[in-house]
Amino acid sequence: MNIQLTPRAVEHVRRRLRGQEQAVGLRLGVRTSGCSGFSYTVGVADAVGADDQAFQVEDLTVVVDRQSLPFLEGMEVDFVREGLNERLTFRNPNVKEQCGCGESFAV
Repeated sequence: MNIQLTPRAVEHVRRRLRGQEQAVGLRLGVRTSGCSGFSYTVGVADAVGADDQAFQVEDLTVVVDRQSLPFLEGMEVDFVREGLNERLTFRNPNVKEQCGCGESFAV
């Protein structure tokens, strides 16, 4: 699995997982949504299921369900701050187009 997290993203995820004893890592995925077809899902992984693939980025475990793997292969996750706003951003080589608002994508 080739998903990269920038150092800023790794530090952000570490801060978010701190104190969540049930957390095993970061969960990434895609779901059908929006005007372009898919959107990213980001959450806390409480377990690694039979249909999941887990891999390490530094000391973090990243969990991806097998159906999402083809959509996320080669993606880079970054963390950006703009004024008072902060968010994870995704640079995904599989994306062929994005909707105007940037919330969904097509492959």
